[in-house]
Amino acid sequence: MGRINVLDKHVAELIAAGEVVERPSSVIKELVENSIDAGASAITVEIKNGGVTFMRVSDNGSGILKDDIRPAFIRHATSKVKVEDDLDAIATLGFRGEALASVSSVSHLELITKAKEEETGTRYLIEGGEEIGFEDIGCPDGTTFIIRDLFYNVPARMKFLKTDMAEGNAVSNVIDKIALSHPEIALTYIKDQKTVLRTAGDAKLLSAIYAVYGRDFAKGLIPVDYTLGGIHVTGYISRPENARPNRNMQNFFINRRFVICKTAMAAISEACKGSVMVGKFPSCVLNLDMSFNAVDVNVHPTKLEVRFVNERPVFDAVYHSVKTALMNGEKRVEARLPAQPAKPVGRVNPFELAQKVFRERDEKPAVQPAAKPAPKTVLKEQEQKADRLFSMLDEPEVTIPKLTFKVADSAPDYSERYQRHIEEKREEKPAPVQEPKAPVSEPVVQPEELPIEEPKPLIDVDENYYKYLGEAFKTYIIVEKNDRELMLIDKHAAHERIIYEKLKQEKGSGYSQLLLTPLTVTLNKIDYNAVISNLDVFSEAGFDIEDFGSGSVIVRSAPQYLPMEDIEPSVIEMAGYLSENKKEIRSEKMDWIYANVSCRAAIKGGNRNTQQELIDLARRVEDEDIRHCPHGRPVCIILKKHELERMFGRIE
Repeated sequence: MGRINVLDKHVAELIAAGEVVERPSSVIKELVENSIDAGASAITVEIKNGGVTFMRVSDNGSGILKDDIRPAFIRHATSKVKVEDDLDAIATLGFRGEALASVSSVSHLELITKAKEEETGTRYLIEGGEEIGFEDIGCPDGTTFIIRDLFYNVPARMKFLKTDMAEGNAVSNVIDKIALSHPEIALTYIKDQKTVLRTAGDAKLLSAIYAVYGRDFAKGLIPVDYTLGGIHVTGYISRPENARPNRNMQNFFINRRFVICKTAMAAISEACKGSVMVGKFPSCVLNLDMSFNAVDVNVHPTKLEVRFVNERPVFDAVYHSVKTALMNGEKRVEARLPAQPAKPVGRVNPFELAQKVFRERDEKPAVQPAAKPAPKTVLKEQEQKADRLFSMLDEPEVTIPKLTFKVADSAPDYSERYQRHIEEKREEKPAPVQEPKAPVSEPVVQPEELPIEEPKPLIDVDENYYKYLGEAFKTYIIVEKNDRELMLIDKHAAHERIIYEKLKQEKGSGYSQLLLTPLTVTLNKIDYNAVISNLDVFSEAGFDIEDFGSGSVIVRSAPQYLPMEDIEPSVIEMAGYLSENKKEIRSEKMDWIYANVSCRAAIKGGNRNTQQELIDLARRVEDEDIRHCPHGRPVCIILKKHELERMFGRIE
């Protein structure tokens, strides 16, 4: 009897489903891509419990004809590929005809659809690959898929699913990519009965970026629009000062399909040399419109990787587009000075103001017929006005000449009061003005007369003698030991190890400092989930982090050694590490985080430090017997005296 068995249809479908349906996010990706291929301008996605128990995708596309519903759920049944030549120029997101068959074989699926040319819609129910219902129903144009209890009949696949939060964030990551690749579609994403994303559908990429990543991320972008060799590159790239410590925020799309493109990554890295710091990577949202027959999208089960007929034109197009965008973004716009006012607005001269008042009064006729004396209230107001003017004359920089005013008989006589005020001011003794002293010439000290200060010894005991000699290249401390050895100490590596040991010993509790202004960090959904799932790990490292929603976290406190400008990069680096190393034990995670924080918090090579700081650092290296930094690099290199003498030929 032979050993080869032909699998029955049900088992074969379960195995095939594993290639397409890995988790709820895989289902959402396939269904939303079908909605886009159907010409939808509005798509709504709703999930519950991370999509494990409930998923719904609704669109206003062309719908499915009633006669095509049953064939659509047969494996390898598709309307997008007919002959072999069609595979050379695939212009749709879906084309294999595997998605619906795979999803229906591992879930309870309900389809409600209506084509525009049909009068009524259709409701179709299928569970575990078996049809259980097919009926007419009233519904609007378009298609709605409802998926319940994913992997209900495959317990082995069910147990490998992550938490509801992790699965939900994986779905969110898929929705973000679709929103960025198709800004012309109004996309609504509802998670556990809460709307977490809504795009305008105005065909403006910047609007979609704003909706997905927020205002702070969107305002730090430079537009990209360049064509080379038949490849049109459009989108946005972040400014050099907004570069991040990893590539997790680099988004590439080939003909509006999200892909992982290593060629484009390499091109961006080359284009950013000289503009972006080493070890930093710009964020980007770039779409490459190219000939469909120049790219093969049928090389990966989930179509995340593509293969180009020729990679060089792709590299050149991305390189020159990014290089041009960065050069244009660095051009400074000349500031426009505000227009000069018609009359210069300066300090009001109180004397001129007083003179104007009296001039206006003197222009009146000296004698007026039958003039009535001014009422007491008017006289009182005039006296108060004059007192205010006289009080303004007390300012020291105003010089007041002695003037004589002609006063009308009917007006109150202020001239005598004014003169008396001036005389009183003159009688005040002004503060004596100190004459400037002549500069005292100091004796010029000739170079040979400068005192030479001997470096202070670090330790001076019977068995050991350490003498500080100086610092080389603002990085290496030079110490002489026992007149027989020369010690070269890497100040960054030494300080890094000291901070690392403190964090490890205290578990970050004694080295956390509350931020005056909390810091918001934007992440992609995978890194965001890694942070939210490891808040206790961040807490042990000295970070107080809270969920801020929609892929963002808020940092309220950080290790006190960490500079403000290094807090956000540290959180991003740790998030990327945690998302890539999920299976490592906790102690290894903490060691990496402590090493990361201490590296950023330690003094850097090239920093200026006082002699006393360097002496203290060298002393601690010897006292605490520090030999390696947390990354394994040596802290101290010892050069023997006889080795130096042999180098100079003093001994053989």
